[in-house]
Amino acid sequence: MKTHSIKIKKGLDVPLPGTPERHTTDLRSMDLYAVKPADVVGFTPRLSVAEGDTVCAGQPLVVDKRDPRLFLPSPVSGTVHAIVRGEKRKLLEVIVGTQRAASEKKDNPQRTQHAASLQESPVWWMLRQRPFGTIADPDAKPKAIVVSLRDTNPLAPDLTLALRGREHEFEAGVKALEAYAEVHCVKAQGPHPAGNVGTQIAALCPISKGECVWTVNAQDVANIGRWMLTGEYRPERLVAVGGPAAKAPHYYRLTVGACLKRITDVQLMDTCYPSLTSSASESSSTRIISGSPLSGTTVAPDGFLGMYDQQLCLIPEGDQYEFMGWLMPGLKKFSFSKTFLSGLTEPIMSLKPVQALTSFMSLESQKPSYTFNTNLHGSVRPFLFTGSFERVFPFDIYPLQLIKACIVGDVELQEQLGIYEVEPEDFALCEFIDPSKTEIQTIIREALEVLRKEATA
Repeated sequence: MKTHSIKIKKGLDVPLPGTPERHTTDLRSMDLYAVKPADVVGFTPRLSVAEGDTVCAGQPLVVDKRDPRLFLPSPVSGTVHAIVRGEKRKLLEVIVGTQRAASEKKDNPQRTQHAASLQESPVWWMLRQRPFGTIADPDAKPKAIVVSLRDTNPLAPDLTLALRGREHEFEAGVKALEAYAEVHCVKAQGPHPAGNVGTQIAALCPISKGECVWTVNAQDVANIGRWMLTGEYRPERLVAVGGPAAKAPHYYRLTVGACLKRITDVQLMDTCYPSLTSSASESSSTRIISGSPLSGTTVAPDGFLGMYDQQLCLIPEGDQYEFMGWLMPGLKKFSFSKTFLSGLTEPIMSLKPVQALTSFMSLESQKPSYTFNTNLHGSVRPFLFTGSFERVFPFDIYPLQLIKACIVGDVELQEQLGIYEVEPEDFALCEFIDPSKTEIQTIIREALEVLRKEATA
């Protein structure tokens, strides 16, 4: 194992209010859990169970049609409660109801000491492969395995707190992964996206065409270590629940795929979710995001935690119109381009009190409290070239040119510009500050899917 420390200067820390307090509620005992194949890129699911079947923790629920070695296991022991399908019978969720079975099966811990057994274990889905973000290919030879020791997303959990007391499991997980490639544990410094594994890969081992790198969440490394030590499949995570619409933001100890109803019943300020309020004077509804507020997925109050997510963000819906809109001074609006008066307070904060008072006496020399919601603050418009993307994109890549190449579908140009090094989450900040309101992450994902399908055809 190698430990690295990297520092970047380009990026942006979004000052989203509602930072979780450092105390934990243990909710590892839920009634319902779900496995969501849609969370896994490139996974073509085939059901291995039916409604009413009894399953054990770690037992396969769905198998990849293209590679039967890849499967998604049940997070708990219990009974298959429901199989949820969407349009064209697309498999969305396999819901398992918990059941304390005395005959719960556990694999022999001695068998897990062999490297080959990790590929057959229920923890293999935790390893993801770049490019494309799929489950790691057991036949691939990765350049390295990268583990980020810091999450810089807004309101993200403190991984030092999450791994406290699990150090021996983390070490065992790293040892198991070293059988496949050298493991790089990275401590990142600087603004977001310093903690994104894509940023770290670009700094340590850039990916060229035909190469691959595996990545693992730091908490999942500890889960892999637990499996190696005990043969017990318990995919647990410390999840940060926060945001401006959370009543009491703090940490929750959850099992992967847990139903969120017990959390949202306590945390939601607006009890009428998901209906829209009829009066601007009333509190608006809330958007619940599983994962990063910049790149996560919207879920219902009784939905389920994403398979790779370690935070839950509650943000007010932007369903209220403001008087005069952008013409107002915007003292509580965050603006990367300094469009509002709130942008004038940040330079003053870096000055001494006397200098700040002299420079701008009418503004306080304290960090402002910004108001955030999901409003786009404008309609979709033609793609504008502002030069702002380069200020928040730390890759040695031209982001604007790559986005344009993805829009027009120029595969050759995409490869020349470094499409294999990025994932949609790496463009989350570009999408956040984009004045054109373009869905950049969707554009990048669609371009990567075209390349992935061509590579696997």
